[in-house]
Amino acid sequence: MNADVEFLNYVYQNSQMGIDTLEQLLEITEDEKLQTCLEKQIEGYRKFHNEARDILNRSGYDEKGLGTFEKIRTYLMVNLQTMADDSTSHIAKMLIQGSSMGITEAVKKLHQYENDVEKDIKKLMERLQEFEEENVEKLKEFL
Repeated sequence: MNADVEFLNYVYQNSQMGIDTLEQLLEITEDEKLQTCLEKQIEGYRKFHNEARDILNRSGYDEKGLGTFEKIRTYLMVNLQTMADDSTSHIAKMLIQGSSMGITEAVKKLHQYENDVEKDIKKLMERLQEFEEENVEKLKEFL
């Protein structure tokens, strides 16, 4: 698999994880301000998700979504972590940790494949990284 496809699938999977997790947390939180924040983030992730899929498809590749095991694992982990504490602060902390992992992985991939990906695909990854960083900043107010 070439670096462009790997980057695009990373963006596709990362955004899918964001959408799935945030939709699950929307059902758990009762904080209207946090719900509004999560809805905006879902909208942002959907844009990345669609853009990565469209570029992959135009290039003749199928997008590789998250596996069933990964989806179930994430769903259960969110439920377990919110079962004992579903406070706004705890949910914000969970999301900050998730976005931080996304930032770290994006930076790692950008360094690893610095000269091996097309500029527009690299820019997509950089935009995803910036989006994750903005999400962290916005979520800090809920801690």
